[in-house]
Amino acid sequence: MTDFKTLQLLDLFRWLFVKMGIDYDLMRKILHIKLTMDERKVPTLFNQNKKKDNQKYGYIKSLWIYVLFGLILIPLMGFGQNFLFQMSIAFAMIIFLIMTSLISDFSSVLLDVRDKSILSTKPISARTINAAKFMHIFIYLFYLTIALTGIPLLVSLFTQGIVFFLLTVLEIILINLFIVAITAILYIAILRFFDGEKLKDMINYVQIALSLMLMIGYQVLIRSFEFVNLDMTVSFHWWSLFLIPMWFAAPFNLLLNGDTSLLTVLYSIFAVIIPILSIGLYIKLIPTFERNLQKLLSTSKSKKEKNNRLKVLLLTLLCRTHEERAFFRFASLMMKQEREFKLKVYPSLGFSFIIPFIFIFTFSGSEKIDYATSMSYLNIYFSMMIIPAAVLLLGHSAKFKAAWIYKILPLKDYTNLQKGSLKAFLIKLYVPLFLVLSSVFSYIYGIRIIPDLLVVLVTSWIYTLFCFVTMSNKIPFTKPYDEVGDAQGWKTFLLFIPIAILAGLHYFIASQMAFGPTIYFIVLFFINMLVWKLAFK
Repeated sequence: MTDFKTLQLLDLFRWLFVKMGIDYDLMRKILHIKLTMDERKVPTLFNQNKKKDNQKYGYIKSLWIYVLFGLILIPLMGFGQNFLFQMSIAFAMIIFLIMTSLISDFSSVLLDVRDKSILSTKPISARTINAAKFMHIFIYLFYLTIALTGIPLLVSLFTQGIVFFLLTVLEIILINLFIVAITAILYIAILRFFDGEKLKDMINYVQIALSLMLMIGYQVLIRSFEFVNLDMTVSFHWWSLFLIPMWFAAPFNLLLNGDTSLLTVLYSIFAVIIPILSIGLYIKLIPTFERNLQKLLSTSKSKKEKNNRLKVLLLTLLCRTHEERAFFRFASLMMKQEREFKLKVYPSLGFSFIIPFIFIFTFSGSEKIDYATSMSYLNIYFSMMIIPAAVLLLGHSAKFKAAWIYKILPLKDYTNLQKGSLKAFLIKLYVPLFLVLSSVFSYIYGIRIIPDLLVVLVTSWIYTLFCFVTMSNKIPFTKPYDEVGDAQGWKTFLLFIPIAILAGLHYFIASQMAFGPTIYFIVLFFINMLVWKLAFK
């Protein structure tokens, strides 16, 4: 077997591992096997349309995208002296990219129990096994971090000086330690209270929630700064203490700009102390973590859903045939239980809820909105951005090989399957999101917008059918996720254009006619019924 360059580099620090009481030779062998197995995997970000063969060094080859992202950091790290603003934005981007990569590609490493049955029966200390697991993650984070920050760091060395360069390197190391520790501690907390299948679902929800929090965090961070005479100045609030990127940006202001204000010093202390404390806490909790990881091997019994009369009545009204109702239930269960579908679609549901508010507050700027007359509620159309991706993913499944069942069912065509699946997506995922969003908008803008909200709801049903007709995958859950390629991605992106057209038409009707939205809703309602009949005829 060929040796890895990273392991040869690690050999230079052999003495350090030996001092820590780790059997370095055994750790190296474990790492060699893990890295060899990893060559057979393709990272989540690039797990699209790849051939099964020729996946060697898949992770290394995929890092070019992080190099491109890193180019955005050059103006922030290489030029200017407003370090608190520049480095806060730069570190926010670095934390976002590293953490999303960690939860998508390295959660399986943190939560790996496959080697437990082999290594636990051998005379290997727990410290050595844990060191191998930590170094396994660290090696890939090292690759990722170098790809992301390598070019900006080189630029900053020549433009900002050696002190800035060394301080940035130190801060990036602390950020990586903090991210690994916080992610592990979060999983430890979940492992403490949940087990088996429920735990796996909870981890899925944590990954989704984390993606949402990172997106919201960007907006909060940006609003911590304001332009004054074309210069960016910080405006501190009580919640600024929870903005992690500002912790790591503060030492630059302290050491290079001589800012010795209380908050700058406090942030600088946080930047050093909290990553070290979090790693210390993680190391202390490792034995508990390892014990609780055994819960991943257990499975919990699934509970049968109780059908109440109201649900049955609504389902009967929504789906006219027995076959359509059966496929509605089937698609609902698939969307509820398939983790890969949830991991790909549920964060987008959250974004669809947040994006309308982001656009309202971003475009309003410092101007005060008159909610009694404003038409900015039409930003609710951004909630429809989830539909193309969700409709596309309805055609895919991790268990796509089970699609042979369709062939043995007494089906003349797949019309009921298609209609039931689309309705399941709308009723189970989109409509609940829309109702919550509508409630918030009605509270903000008043009940005057209810006809407009009904227009958007009916429009979303027509738009869903339009997306389905334009997609190539007509039969739900029959294709692997690997086939969601670039061509489909571009098609999904182009399907955002009709949303803008529909929003523009709605704006024109609402602004030109006294009862325009009400009339428009009635017309769209009958159009909706007609197109759903014609599309599946």
